[in-house]
Amino acid sequence: MRKSDKRRSSSLLGNSARVPLKVLTAAVALAVLATTGPATADGPGQAPVAESHEPGVDPTPERPPTSEVSWLSFPGGVFAVDPLGHTVRYRACDGDTGRVADPTMRVAAGVASGAVVVGGTAYRYRVPLVGRSEGTLEVIQRHRPPTTLTGVVVTSPQPPTDPVAGARLFPLSGQLARVVADASLNPAGVTVRDLSGRYGDQQIAVNGSLRPKAASVIKLWILVELLRRVDCGQVFLDDGVLVTPEDVVGGTGQLQFETFPQVVTVHRLAQYLIKYSDNVAANVLITYLGGFAPVNALIDSMNQRSTILARRMLDSAAAQRGEENYTSPDDVVSLLGAVWDGEILTPASRDLMIGFMREQTLNTKIPAALPPGVPVAHKTGDLPDASHDVGYYLIPGTETAVAFLTAGPMATGDETVRRMARTVYDFLVTPVAGAVEE
Repeated sequence: MRKSDKRRSSSLLGNSARVPLKVLTAAVALAVLATTGPATADGPGQAPVAESHEPGVDPTPERPPTSEVSWLSFPGGVFAVDPLGHTVRYRACDGDTGRVADPTMRVAAGVASGAVVVGGTAYRYRVPLVGRSEGTLEVIQRHRPPTTLTGVVVTSPQPPTDPVAGARLFPLSGQLARVVADASLNPAGVTVRDLSGRYGDQQIAVNGSLRPKAASVIKLWILVELLRRVDCGQVFLDDGVLVTPEDVVGGTGQLQFETFPQVVTVHRLAQYLIKYSDNVAANVLITYLGGFAPVNALIDSMNQRSTILARRMLDSAAAQRGEENYTSPDDVVSLLGAVWDGEILTPASRDLMIGFMREQTLNTKIPAALPPGVPVAHKTGDLPDASHDVGYYLIPGTETAVAFLTAGPMATGDETVRRMARTVYDFLVTPVAGAVEE
């Protein structure tokens, strides 16, 4: 698996102690802005669900998407920058500042720079607004030497590494647009990112900002937040979690058929979360992680503006109150790309996550659309008014991240997902002709 080329001068990974800091000479006054992040069900900032223009689709994220947001990936953490809102967020093994204002942020020549102070900890940053660039963050506290963190800048989408090779992926957009247009009963969106370099790491999308109910696709963010804590040494996969009869819900999964109370390992909860799309595992892990807020903090720190975890699995009362989980094809591929490139998880945790996705037992969409034996790692999502399948095509030399999301009737949505999945596969296995579609 290819890893991003990143040069980093310091690592926080596995260190639960405070990063050494000292106060900046000119400290910047700042305030925590809970309302600038995506709505979180466990804290301030929750907004009413916007009125949908199409059944099952929420067109209005809490924070409008913008191509100018960036986050700096460094070992054990991220530093997010929103130059339009003049806010930043530091989230790493040693702590989380929350979304904070930097009114003196300077944006010039495609670079955001500034300094903020939170609780005596100072953060001086220089973050390019172009993905795959290199940014720096200096973390400072009085009486201790500063720590300088250097890493890759991540945007959504990441720019191609080779625009000429990337142009060869453009004809796929037209083919997918025709499939989407034909799905009259199902608003659909698709985002595709080359991970192999064959197409210059190019990303394409048709309705990539479509925001349907996330269904079980939201479980990917639950897993990433869990594995991030494993990487930080805060959680261990062999830890036991007490599961009680009150935790049992129906729908997909295997745990509901076992006898409780019993202690279940974190590893088994994580595996079942993806392998069986286990709703009991999802709800237990949400509680284990501390509720919705930590998962939404992960989402906010990666500047994924269309995604929110606002209710537990099969919580129909919460859904009737308008508390719903949402995502978009662009946000899904942003997460999948960051996992693949080692920008949010260590290689060991990344491989574990993709391994769980390869074990997926709900195979009526992407795998059913492809010839037998094509290697995929994926995660489905199903509701009466949503049908999704997302993940990785693992064809050697043509590895690709995909997100196929639909709203509307599930049965016809399933077929739309299969058509999109096959369209991508047929394109990937067709010899590159070099033609570019305008």
